[in-house]
Amino acid sequence: MLPDAPLPELQELHRLIELGGAHVQARTLCEVQVGERRFEVPCVTLGNPSPGVPAIGIFGGVHGLERIGAEVALAYLGSLVQRLKWDSVLHHQLDHLRMVFMPLVNPGGLWLGTRANPQGVDLMRNAPLDALEPVPWLLGGQRMSAALPWYRGPQGAPMQAESQALCQVVEAELSSRAFSLAVDCHSGFGIQDRLWFPFAHTSHPLDHLAEVHALHRIFSQAHAQHNYVFEPQNLQYRTHGDLWDHLYLRCRERHPAHVFLPLTLEMGSWMWVKKNPRQLFSRHGIFNPLIAHRQQRVLRRHMALLDFMGRAAASPDRWLPDASERALHERQAKARWYPGLPRLHPQTSESP
Repeated sequence: MLPDAPLPELQELHRLIELGGAHVQARTLCEVQVGERRFEVPCVTLGNPSPGVPAIGIFGGVHGLERIGAEVALAYLGSLVQRLKWDSVLHHQLDHLRMVFMPLVNPGGLWLGTRANPQGVDLMRNAPLDALEPVPWLLGGQRMSAALPWYRGPQGAPMQAESQALCQVVEAELSSRAFSLAVDCHSGFGIQDRLWFPFAHTSHPLDHLAEVHALHRIFSQAHAQHNYVFEPQNLQYRTHGDLWDHLYLRCRERHPAHVFLPLTLEMGSWMWVKKNPRQLFSRHGIFNPLIAHRQQRVLRRHMALLDFMGRAAASPDRWLPDASERALHERQAKARWYPGLPRLHPQTSESP
């Protein structure tokens, strides 16, 4: 990237905001400094602002090296903006749904081509939350040095401005509502696309395991040939400082009657490397499809997922399990994802 070149993802976001006109609201949450440059961290909203309607949040660019995450979020926003011109079904959906987009959570990292933000902090290890069980060395988050990967930031310091901005949006627009979903777009893990749900800081299941299982069931019914792996992140590894664990637990504390389901789309970037082994010699190539037609294929594939999530968020009363169904979903979810746990009562993150 040339020194004076603009950040293309930010340019695209401004184009979509202008194209959306009165249907789209945008605000700057904070600004980050990179040398002599300043980048805004924007938030875009569509739909009904009433706190009585459900909401969905689409996030991307938390790790600056994973540009494809920001591009997927932008592509979905672009699809919605274009459909606003003619799609009466979308307008009906937006009458009953709030949609929130933060596709560029870490613009400084995108500019620098780094996983961390310009201060060297991995935003997905930055929350004030320690794992309850052992984590992998370094990968689970460390406070030794910003020169090493997965740096959490100094002990006792406030969260980074970008992390605080994300938390601000989630608490104001999502978890304050009776029902909300979040999808955070990442890449770089394995050869399959995965949808992770909390927890990352403990091997115990979240309180809304039945609701996650119900969401997984209707997705599988609507997309019988899908290749996504639904699973808790802790089946792969545990970490300190996970932002979504932190926000889920804060919602449980502040709004115990609300249902907030944060999901992480972890695109399997090893598929792209397998098809083009030369990408191994590029830092960006390990996390992003570098060939144009493969990038287009990735963007197309995940549009169906995000569109489904928007529809599910707009109609939670039609699929959330009621009191008589929760126990069955709980048992089925534990059998699927936690076969080693005793089949008694739901466990929470505070279980011993």
